[in-house]
Amino acid sequence: MVRCTTARVDLQALEANLRAIGSYLEDEARLNRGAGRGPVLPPGIIAVVKANAYGHGARRVAQTLEASGATMLAVADIEEGVDLRKSGVRAPILVFGALSVSDLDGVFDHELTPTISSPAAGAALQAAALARRTSLHYHLKIDTGMNRLGFRHDNLRLTLPQLLSSANLVLDAVHTHFGTAEEPGNPLFGEQRDRFERACVAIGELGAGPRLRHAANSAALLRDSRVWYDFVRPGLLLYGLVPPPLGSTLPLKPVMSLTSQVVAVKGVRVGETVGYDGRFRAERATTLAVIPAGYADGLDRRLEGRGSVLIRGRRAPIVGAVSMDMLTADVTDIDTVGPGDEVVLIGSQGSDPQQTIDAREMAAWIGTIPYEVLCRLGSRVERKYE
Repeated sequence: MVRCTTARVDLQALEANLRAIGSYLEDEARLNRGAGRGPVLPPGIIAVVKANAYGHGARRVAQTLEASGATMLAVADIEEGVDLRKSGVRAPILVFGALSVSDLDGVFDHELTPTISSPAAGAALQAAALARRTSLHYHLKIDTGMNRLGFRHDNLRLTLPQLLSSANLVLDAVHTHFGTAEEPGNPLFGEQRDRFERACVAIGELGAGPRLRHAANSAALLRDSRVWYDFVRPGLLLYGLVPPPLGSTLPLKPVMSLTSQVVAVKGVRVGETVGYDGRFRAERATTLAVIPAGYADGLDRRLEGRGSVLIRGRRAPIVGAVSMDMLTADVTDIDTVGPGDEVVLIGSQGSDPQQTIDAREMAAWIGTIPYEVLCRLGSRVERKYE
């Protein structure tokens, strides 16, 4: 049985977004060369495909990005990297996350590049590499203010010497992560940049020498070319969305659309209620479209009374509770809606801006971020690749 609520993933749009990011980096580097400022060479692109490629399907997305020339792919944990290797991906894969809860054998057996973010992780990898009589290349994570993973920027002379002296570990790159790149008025962004650069100097003084560096996620990539360094790490931009509240002239196209169909049309009389808890009460004779998509598919219950769907090129407000498997939309003012009509939850149904709903808008309706909207898309929603 095929469910009618499906996600369409446009792999050509994904390729085009990667090219657009690359062209932007090249153009800005060219301008910098002419002006004698900033990075003069375009950085490489580490394409972020963690969390099932932000809900788009990591295997197909990673294969497409590899074929399109991404420098490296990045995942959250060893298991995600192993899954990509099993799908045939041969590009370098960087593991961002903590290693202590994963099977370290996967790093060696599947040629993954780990991030070392603590002395304990370094010691565990050194022991494993020594036992295998091999060398392991890694990236070093510096905590410059997120206070999650990473060696503290101001304590490196105490915590790093043992790791840097590890005979079987080879340091390839140093990186950090910005906590406020999407907040232009927040001073922490500049503070983190300064801390990272001082940390890189300290690492060199500890004998590690100059190493490749990376720090810029999608928002930082758009915001400040000084933090491009040797690689940038776009995630949301690859999938065709600009991190809010930032804007951009990059010619990006959303990669995913989410559609369903009307399965029933229901008339409701004045004063009658709709859905669980009866929170919507009809103030006029109302026509409802019943749509087989709910919170089990990743749609947030807060869409009730806030969000809309597209039917016949018109916006239909979501009314009544979003339940596990279905929701209802008010189509009273839309003519001749019937079973089988396409419903767009994310995507377009015409060329007018009002005929498009993207993940940024849906996120704004419910007070969250587009990353969450995309990543929450349920496993029972079939991804169709185009």
